[in-house]
Parts: sequence; C-alpha cells; structure tokens
Amino acid sequence: MFKNKTILIVGGTGSFGTSFAMEVLKKKYQIKEIRIFSRDEKKQEDMRKSFESPKLKFYLGDVRDKDSINNAISTVDYIFHAAALKQVPSCEFYPMEAVKTNIVGTNNVLESAIINKVKKVICLSTDKAVYPINAMGISKALMEKLAISKTLDKNSRTTICITRYGNVLGSRNSILPVLLERINKRLPILITSENMTRFLMTMNDAINLVLYAFRYGKTGDIFIKKCQSAKITELINSVLSIKKIKNYPIKKIGVRPGEKIDETLITVEELIRTIDKKDFFIIKPDIKELNYKHYYVTGNINLDKIRDYSSNSVEIIKGKQLEKKLIQSQTINI
Repeated sequence: MFKNKTILIVGGTGSFGTSFAMEVLKKKYQIKEIRIFSRDEKKQEDMRKSFESPKLKFYLGDVRDKDSINNAISTVDYIFHAAALKQVPSCEFYPMEAVKTNIVGTNNVLESAIINKVKKVICLSTDKAVYPINAMGISKALMEKLAISKTLDKNSRTTICITRYGNVLGSRNSILPVLLERINKRLPILITSENMTRFLMTMNDAINLVLYAFRYGKTGDIFIKKCQSAKITELINSVLSIKKIKNYPIKKIGVRPGEKIDETLITVEELIRTIDKKDFFIIKPDIKELNYKHYYVTGNINLDKIRDYSSNSVEIIKGKQLEKKLIQSQTINI
C-alpha cells in the first residue's frame, strides 16, 4: 500500500510519529520517502541520528504556518497528521494556543492537502474529544468537526479520515512513564480517585488502528479500536508487582481540574451510526451534504436504551492479565 509512495508525518518527532516511521520503513512496505514535519530541530536531529535512513527527509516548520506546511506537502501521496498540543494543564492555561495548533493548524494541513491533491489524510484524535470538559478535548473535538466539514467539498480528491484512541502505554508524558519516573525518584505515587478508569492501548495497537483506517477509510469516517481498560489503582499495583516493590507510599490528591473519572471513545449519539468491524468500530459521518433539513425537519431513532462506549463499560482488566499487557507493551524494564 505504500510501495513507491511518499508519505508525510505531521508532528513526526512525537511518540506516535517515530514509532510509525519505524514501522513503515520495514522492507515489506517498500516506501519511497517519509517526510517528518515538526518544529523541534533537536528532536529531528536525534531522530536523524537514531534512524540513519536515507528515506527519511526532515522538514522544519509549524502547522500554524501555512507556507511551511505547504512546502512539506508538495508531491506527497498520503499524510498522517499527529501534531497537536496534548497536555491538559498547558491547554487550560493557554487555550488560544490549543486553538492555533489543534484547530487552525489542522485546517492548514487539510487545506494544503486538498490543494495539492493528496490522496488520503489520517487525522489523529483522542478520547478527550468525546464529551470534552477541558480545553485540550474541546480543541480536538472541533478538529474532528473541521476535518469532517472538509469532506463536504465534492470537488476534493482527498479522502479525510480520523482515528480516535485513548491512553497509549509508554507514550510521552502519559500515565505510565510519569508513574515510573516517580518510582525511580523515590517519590510518592499520586492518585486522584480509586474509581478512575482509563483505556489501555499499546503503541502497536495505535499503529494498527491508523493502518486499518488507511486501508479501509472512506471520507469522513472515524475509526476506533476496541480495547480494554483498567482502574488507575490496579495499574499502579501491577507496576509495583512487576517491579517487585512492596509497601510503596501512595498519596490521594483528588480529581484535578479538567479531569474525568472515566473516558469515552464513542458517544451514545454516535453509536447509532457506528459499524462494528470485529476489532474496530467505524463511525460514519453525520453530515454528507450542505443541507439544513437534517438539523430542523428530520430526526433519528430513540437513544434511551443505548449506552456510550466508555472505559467503564468495556472489559476492565487487573492482576496478572494487566501485568501481562504492561510487559507486552515493552514500556517497563523488569
């Protein structure tokens, strides 16, 4: 599917970008060129030295800058858009910065992709975009709406899809590396609520989701990978068990601003137009044309008996099963 093609990974020096580039560089894909677009020259230099691949080309720029992203997109076949401001506190403190990167930046990428006749764009989103309560989630929710609105242009040759996923084990600044850092520094582990649950995905899960969306995505589709979840307390216990640590100090601090007890990947309203594909869900777009009647004179089925797809409604794993998943994720040194 990538044979002799040029792909662009926007935000390519992040956790997903580096892992995805490593996957696509495998011989079976026969990729022609991978362009890495990001604003961090230090991470680009580190990645260049680490990969040492002539197929990697680095483009320095910012999604907020139309000219820099347009330069990187020229002659590209496919785009994987992973650039975003992701930290909840940072986006709470500076919400306009989240707007500039997550919304305006995405608009720049998509408009340039359409102008340059890119075949397909996969935009990466998050469970925080579902029923959002913080600036980061709100900006990503609007990013999704923006991406879907671009699909209404019937003259466009560009297929635009979205992937939505939760916590990726071991990704930068996610719960697992933060937890391990506190243990390494012998600091108390901080928890917010014993009842808090989170979806669990490995980086391979995230990559497989994106590749599935790339293979089968129709314009406007949102893809979700079915996954398990865990309580934060069970996650902590499993890490301590794997590390063979007993009686480690744990401090409860209460739910933080902009934080949910459970995360949701599919809303009740979205489930009525969701297709079950064994290991994946595909949410079909709710608008396919510029027609206001869908908002005023037509309706949909009764939603009373439908439950959303949340981290509290899927299989919640613990004990040895959770430890096995953590070990398989290769994010904990045993």
